[in-house]
Amino acid sequence: MLIDLSERSNQPELMDDFREGLKSLRIVFDDINRVNRILGGSNITVNAVAELMKVHPQESYTIVDMGCGDGNMLREVAKYCKKRNIKVRLIGIDLNTEALQLAEEASGDYPEIEYQHRDILKLKVADLNCDIVINTLTMHHFVNKDLLTFLEKFNQLASIGVVINDLHRSRWAYYLFKAFSLIFIKTKTAKIDGLISISKGFVKSDLIQYAKSLPHIKHDIKWKWAFRYVWIMQPNRLTK
Repeated sequence: MLIDLSERSNQPELMDDFREGLKSLRIVFDDINRVNRILGGSNITVNAVAELMKVHPQESYTIVDMGCGDGNMLREVAKYCKKRNIKVRLIGIDLNTEALQLAEEASGDYPEIEYQHRDILKLKVADLNCDIVINTLTMHHFVNKDLLTFLEKFNQLASIGVVINDLHRSRWAYYLFKAFSLIFIKTKTAKIDGLISISKGFVKSDLIQYAKSLPHIKHDIKWKWAFRYVWIMQPNRLTK
């Protein structure tokens, strides 16, 4: 019987309450990062950030990654900016202290990156003003009732725009990932959570509905390989 993905799942992921220690967590992140590298998932965020920079040229940018995990996405943005001599301050926010420890350890060669232990939903605008907010594979962790708060918060914090990169909830994605994981994923946690994540992902109509609740924002929602949506949001005042 085929899985029913007509509605978003509320099933918790193993990584939401991971208690197997730092060494195991590092292995899981290595798995996740390898998948993103093979399937080009990180490039989706980097390219969207580059698009915002092109539209809004500045001498420097402050970019905040909400739900930064081990900091891999920030390091990819840092590499992009370094190659192009773009001055950036990069801030990673996460609730998982062990993930932040891994992020710090892996970012020793990136002085432009800093990490903070904070709750995304409790952030105040005055505490963390920035130019661009990025969010990669984190939005699907939030239940529907919290999503609008989550999105409104991001748009309050970012003066230029917000980049969301998250999963397309699709049977094709689900079963292709199942086959892909047999070869390319080593850890049980990454295999299980990958499937749960897809079931908690989004279809375009979901994102359009959320966008309608943010009428003062310019929205650009596009499907990308492999089964991702990139959603770029910009305050209308910046696009006039």
